[in-house]
Amino acid sequence: MSVVVPAVPRPASTAAVVSALLAVYLIWGSTYLGIRFGLEGFPPLLMAGLRFLAAGLAFYALLRWRGYAAPTRAQWKNLAVMGFLMMLMGNGLVCVAQQEVSSGLAAIAVASLPLWAGLFGWLKGRHPSRGEWLGLGVGFAGVLWLNAGSDLSASPRGAIALLAAPAAWAWGSIWSRDRDLPTAFMSTAGQMLTGGVLLVALGWALGERIVEWPATRPLLAVGYLAVFGSIVAYSAYVWLLDHVRPALATSYAYVNPPVAVLLGALLAGERFGVHAIGAMAVILAGVAIVMLSRAKR
Repeated sequence: MSVVVPAVPRPASTAAVVSALLAVYLIWGSTYLGIRFGLEGFPPLLMAGLRFLAAGLAFYALLRWRGYAAPTRAQWKNLAVMGFLMMLMGNGLVCVAQQEVSSGLAAIAVASLPLWAGLFGWLKGRHPSRGEWLGLGVGFAGVLWLNAGSDLSASPRGAIALLAAPAAWAWGSIWSRDRDLPTAFMSTAGQMLTGGVLLVALGWALGERIVEWPATRPLLAVGYLAVFGSIVAYSAYVWLLDHVRPALATSYAYVNPPVAVLLGALLAGERFGVHAIGAMAVILAGVAIVMLSRAKR
């Protein structure tokens, strides 16, 4: 999701910053396992759509009650584009892929998101430095390595989905710059609402149906994704962008994949070979080089 980063972070207590970082690190890292459990009772696109519709409606109602202005018609159009790119393509494809690949492997693939953002920034006229080019090269080498010899090589649909998902999310972030959008929180609610509608509509059109009442675990998983993954963690992320340096706020890109791998191993019995762990290390090294090079610029 796209937000505006303030030029000068506001002061905040250490306890508040640590709490917000833990929320972003642990909750967003756990959403991949939440998706896996949710898929036990829901088809992928309907699950994602219902999650974002519920979260978006609740968040939108809360913001309006707090006095936030509703988006204009032009802003709703921009939010719909972002909902398509980031909710439908970005998150929906991850849900589709996780029908065939583990939650940890999905998190490792999505870790390439900052690399796609750097590439698209170059296409939009923001020329990378030598360090950024080095990071992009290292990171994409890790992506190729991941797709060449892990479980993704046996799942072409999963591999394509996990390549397209972070690319779509990154393009949505780049596209949103200089667009007419409401405030950050209202923009989040609008993206979830429009993306949720699109996901439900596409899932229904493709024949997805919930034929029986889901069991307790998938119901709780989708509820967790809606409340904690979509509202709590993202609110913490927006707060961080307003109170700490962007490099610290976006450090979740390094932490989420290891958290997802660990939770998948502990709670779902997922196993990862040296190949997948090595690819994760290379991808995260590329991301680190890109981010450090940007900080120096």
